[in-house]
Amino acid sequence: MRTVVVTNPPRADAAAVDALAGFGVATVHEAMGRTGYLGPSIRPVHLGSRIGGTAVTVLSWPGDNLMIHVAVEQCRPGDVLVVTTTSPSTDGMFGELFATALMHRGVRGLVIDAGVRDVAELHAMGFPVWSAAVSAQGTVKATPGAVNVPVTIGGQVVRPGDAVLADDDGVLCVPRREAADAVAAARAREEKEQATREAFRRGELGLDRYGLRDRLPGMGIEYVEYAQYAEYAETEER
Repeated sequence: MRTVVVTNPPRADAAAVDALAGFGVATVHEAMGRTGYLGPSIRPVHLGSRIGGTAVTVLSWPGDNLMIHVAVEQCRPGDVLVVTTTSPSTDGMFGELFATALMHRGVRGLVIDAGVRDVAELHAMGFPVWSAAVSAQGTVKATPGAVNVPVTIGGQVVRPGDAVLADDDGVLCVPRREAADAVAAARAREEKEQATREAFRRGELGLDRYGLRDRLPGMGIEYVEYAQYAEYAETEER
């Protein structure tokens, strides 16, 4: 691993990132063909936040938060700090003091494939965090890593400047160059969902709206009256 700090990487368009955050993770994920999701292991530390920002990435050694300190200087307003480790770690690498420094710089939140601590303080501050673990176990500041290099979380590559969306459903990465196209796709998806929502409110069934009813027989699904099924079940028990 090259121990490097890359400065001033290009970032996704801020207006596109804000628009994507408004649609939410699930809608954008579907609109992008179900790509970019960082997986169910990265979960919100407290519920109710929805953010979008541009990634400042950190690659650290497990149990060592030196490179998070280095990365703070590289953060700008509208960024999201994205941290992972060279091997699995659940140590509490991030807490209230880091959040204080990042809030001063206009950072919108943290995504970390490791542990955090000071959860009550983070909640009170209103600093949103998505993490793989919560742990009181502290760390050292001893081993160099890298800042603003591509990192991998949940099988997804996050590059510096990519759009990162996070809400109660998890975390999604939208490649920087695809942000504008993702906005258009998400808007079309939202319009489609709104039409479906209105149809469901009128009582239409998903079986009919999605054309599923005619497919059921081909899947071997049959409808039977209760009395007929009860007789069949009784016969099977004998």
